[in-house]
Formats: sequence, C-alpha cells, structure tokens
Amino acid sequence: MQFSRSDFPPGFQFAAATSSYQIEGHAFGGAGRTHWDTFAATPGNVVRAEDGATACDHYHRMEDDLDLMQAMGLDAYRFSTSWARVLPEGRGTPNPEGLDFYDRLVDGLLARDLNPMVTLYHWEMPSALADLGGWTNPDVSHWLADFATVIMDRIGDRVFSVAPINEPWCVAWLSHFLGLQAPGLRDIRAAARAMHHVLLAHGRCIAALRAAGVGNLGAVCNFERVYAASDTPEDRRAARVYEGIYNRFFVGGLFKGAYPDEVLEGLGPHLPTGWQDDFDLIGAPLDWFGVNYYTCKRIAPAGGAWPGTAEVPGPLPKTQMDWEIDPGGLEHILKWLQTDYTGALPLYITENGLANPDAPGRPDTERMEYLDDHLAAARRAMQAGVPLAGYTFWSLMDNYEWSLGYEKRFGLIHVDFETLDRTPKASYHAIADALAR
Repeated sequence: MQFSRSDFPPGFQFAAATSSYQIEGHAFGGAGRTHWDTFAATPGNVVRAEDGATACDHYHRMEDDLDLMQAMGLDAYRFSTSWARVLPEGRGTPNPEGLDFYDRLVDGLLARDLNPMVTLYHWEMPSALADLGGWTNPDVSHWLADFATVIMDRIGDRVFSVAPINEPWCVAWLSHFLGLQAPGLRDIRAAARAMHHVLLAHGRCIAALRAAGVGNLGAVCNFERVYAASDTPEDRRAARVYEGIYNRFFVGGLFKGAYPDEVLEGLGPHLPTGWQDDFDLIGAPLDWFGVNYYTCKRIAPAGGAWPGTAEVPGPLPKTQMDWEIDPGGLEHILKWLQTDYTGALPLYITENGLANPDAPGRPDTERMEYLDDHLAAARRAMQAGVPLAGYTFWSLMDNYEWSLGYEKRFGLIHVDFETLDRTPKASYHAIADALAR
C-alpha cells in the first residue's frame, strides 16, 4: 500500500465494517425472522436461494474476529445491530441473548482498544413489522426509535458513535421501487413513503438517543458520482433526475429541509400527507456525517414513465460487481457535500472497497490498488479543506452479499463458506503494515 498512518492527522480513525445479517448467522441466539429471510426464500430473488442463516458464524467466532481486527492495527470497527436479534417480534420483550451478544461485542472491542461505531439498522426489518407494512407504515419511525432506546440502554454508554440507518437509498428505493432487495417491491407509492419514512425514523431515533444521553450521533448515506452519458440536454436532464434520487434526496431532507424538485415531480403525489411538516425532526443537528462510496454511473434517458433513466456502460476498469472504478468521484462527492450541505461538520468515509474473485494464496492486488487510489482521493479532499475524520474499509471479511449470495467477495479476510475458516488476504497484511508506519 502507498499510504501510511502518518499521512493522516492524529486521531484519524481507520476502521473496517460489516453488517449483522451479512456475518453473524441469523439462525443463532434466538433471533427472530426478518424480511430478508422471506426474500431469500422466494425463488428468483437471491443467487442459489442463499440466506444469512449461518453467514460467517460471527455469532460464535466473535473473539477470533476481534483478534484479527486488533492485529490489523485498526482504530475502530463499524458494525450493525440486528433489530430482530434484540426484539424478535420487532416490539415487546427483548431477547436476553441478543442484548448479551452486543454487550460482549462492545466490551471485546474496548478491551482491544477498538472504538465501537454502531449502525442500528442495516436492512433487516423484523418479519412481524414487515407484515404491518414495514417502511411504508408511518409508525415505523416510532418502532425504530423504541428499538434504538432498548439497544442503547445496554451499550450506549460505551460506544464511540451511532448512526440510525445505513444507506437510506437502498432501504427505500432499491428495495421498494427497483425491487432488488427485501421486501422486493416495485411500487412507486411504497417507494415514496419508504423514502420519507426512513428519514423520519432517522430523526426520531436521533431525538430518542439525545434524550437518553447518547452522544456522537450521525447519519450514513451512499453516493455515486453521476455523469450524463453525453452532453445533450436530454442526457443531462436524465442524469439530474437520477442524481436527485440517489444523491440529493436524503441529504436534502437532512440538511436543507427540502427534497429536489426533479424528484418531487415523480414522488410528490405519493408522499404521505403532511410530509412537509416533518423536516424539523428529520433535520435535527448531527455530530458527523458518513459517506459510503464505491462507483460512478453514466445516465441516459430511457423513455416511459418517470423517472425514465437508464445506466449505460462506461470506459473505466470494473470490479467483480461490474462497477466502474472512479476514485476521483470520491474526492468530488466529499467536496460537494462540504460545500453544499455539511459545511464544517466532520465527515467519515463509512464504506469503501471492491469485490474481487479472491482465492487464498492469490494476492488481491486489485483491492490494494483500489484502496490506495481512494485513500489518495480522500487525502486530496482533505488538502482542499474537507474535514474528513476517518476512513472505513468495506468489508472486514467476505460475507453474505445480499441478493448476490456468497460469490461476491469484498473482504480483507477470506472466508471459506464451507469450513468458515478465516484467511487474511494480502490487502489485510498490507494495511496492517501501512497502519504501523
């Protein structure tokens, strides 16, 4: 790796990330069912109908996994809590085993001088609440805030940071309009309501956590650099609509108390009654903001109903996900956010990485180059004045990649999904050396 710890200021947090359903093993420890279990059990939704029942069995192998983090020299670990592990029915009586698991996880991190960075919700809605409409039900904001109170009552005194929801675009648009993740809907009205309710839930969680005395609260959104496929007015218009949905809708709600006009053109008639009155709650002040970045998109018109956009292939090298590698896009997004939305608020890169067909014994050179190039882009943004406070590698280990099953490998640690053996990759060792410099 070309970077070293000394390239970054004192206190800069280097972390690795995972999410609960992707690694823990949802069949263990008394966890309740989620809409991901249902989605995966429906033919055609997930590669080979794979699910997160076992995943990486982090539930039983947590201590070894924490040792691997410590040996890499990380400063922090970004993980998510499973709502259904803590509250199997989404509400009601907590599961003691679930609370104990996250208690042990936080204590184990602190014992290894690793800062616990918590995300409350990473895409797994308890089935009992999904049956009530999930993200389309206006009560979901109260449900999530109640969960936030329960889990933070146990661990909130010892965590470094908390964000209520990972990647609202995926929670709402990808899952309710494109239908590519649980609950797998293709419904513009459901999507519009989910997009607003996910922000309302964020705001209500922030209020509940502030009231409970939990500090260092933030939000995490995903972003793509968006290019028009050409310089024609039609292509530029399509790119503006796509970018409005993907990049500007959620930060508009969080920081400006408004949604983009290009998005309201399609979603406005389907938003819940009184949505304009919710921005005071949605826009509660934050302590930091998290940026998940992987790729760019090139957009052209598609015709038909709104939004009428289509992705077109681009010329840059691509990852195993067929995503273009565009480190300059990360620099652009960081500068744009600071200028237009976040100002002096500390920013964290909360996910960045690539999928690669890795195998033990084969150096994952592509991953090292990708990470080096994106860390260099992050440094350029910092030199331009962006208040970047941390960088998080996605992912700590190979894991369940949602509808793509187990074949897309993002990890710094190789996982054999038959034996569940862990093997640190060349990138893991290279990062350990860089962080020791």
